[in-house]
Amino acid sequence: MKQVLKYFLRSKGKQMRPLFVLLSAKIAGEINDATYRTASMIELLHTATLVHDDVVDDAMQRRNFFSINAVWKNKIAVLVGDYLLAQGLLLSIENEDFELLKITSNAVKEMSEGEILQIEKARKLDITESVYFDIIRSKTASLLASACSAGAFSARKDRKTAEMFREFGEMIGIAFQIKDDLLDYGYNNTGKPSGGDIKEKKMTLPLIYTLQQAPSAIKRRIIYTVKNNNTDHDKVAEVMQYVREFGGLSYAESQMMLYRDKALTILSAFPDSEERDAMEELVNFTISRNK
Repeated sequence: MKQVLKYFLRSKGKQMRPLFVLLSAKIAGEINDATYRTASMIELLHTATLVHDDVVDDAMQRRNFFSINAVWKNKIAVLVGDYLLAQGLLLSIENEDFELLKITSNAVKEMSEGEILQIEKARKLDITESVYFDIIRSKTASLLASACSAGAFSARKDRKTAEMFREFGEMIGIAFQIKDDLLDYGYNNTGKPSGGDIKEKKMTLPLIYTLQQAPSAIKRRIIYTVKNNNTDHDKVAEVMQYVREFGGLSYAESQMMLYRDKALTILSAFPDSEERDAMEELVNFTISRNK
């Protein structure tokens, strides 16, 4: 187990979620021991979901490293994910942070529901825009929402404040996922491998909007490619070009900015401070990042 965990920690990501916990706590009140435990628990839960996601998606790489399932196979990867999840939950139980545990456990439930819904809809490629938002609200935004909510509650045990931060985190989580969708289309020339979502038959916002706008013949062509030629580089490139031509990227960007603005509006209800300024910078980083 130590060998596997040591390997996985070499590829640690941006660790943004603990930052959201700490800044939410500081804006709401004062950072304390419960806040640090919450930040640790959120990162453990997030890491566990990444390990499990790689198994579900049959992904061979994670942050330019081979994924755990690629090196040690699926059985080990699932067990490692379960271990990290248990460690996160035990951290709260052993310190009797039961309200914080309730907030984060709900996120785990919602993330699982979102993943199942995405798999179910991917088989038929019939995801509407409203279903798409339901999926990312559960699958991606719920954990960031719980990070902000739990951070605020750890500092000020006030449910109204915690709920404001939950809504704030949800808005940012949605904007964060839309940014990921854009990056997959080579948005801003990031150099990130493009077309991965198409190859995995994932219906994301740029593609969903394009299917709404494209003529019937092109729509059928896109759907056929996603279903049957999603490993053909030229065919995938053609679909990506259609997404650009029919405004899929610009529409997704406008939605990303809309949710960013909703989050900042919620944040503006709190007094001006260095911590609030830092949170605004972190929010803007989520939609300006290149990876």
